[in-house]
Amino acid sequence: MTKLTCIGDLPITLSVEDVASYLGISRVGAYNLCHSKGFPSMRIGKRILIPRDHFFAWLDKRQKEAIE
Repeated sequence: MTKLTCIGDLPITLSVEDVASYLGISRVGAYNLCHSKGFPSMRIGKRILIPRDHFFAWLDKRQKEAIE
């Protein structure tokens, strides 16, 4: 993943590696997250993809829950 300057510059779907890099977690941690309930990932063939807009909506929701 390249340096994030604008969310709109990211591809429409993110890879597990992109999510790991963005969140600062390991690749294994990102795979575990992708398999967790409520996380917006989808499988296409053997690839796991995360829709960009759903990922950031999920992240916003988690942030709001942490504040409450």
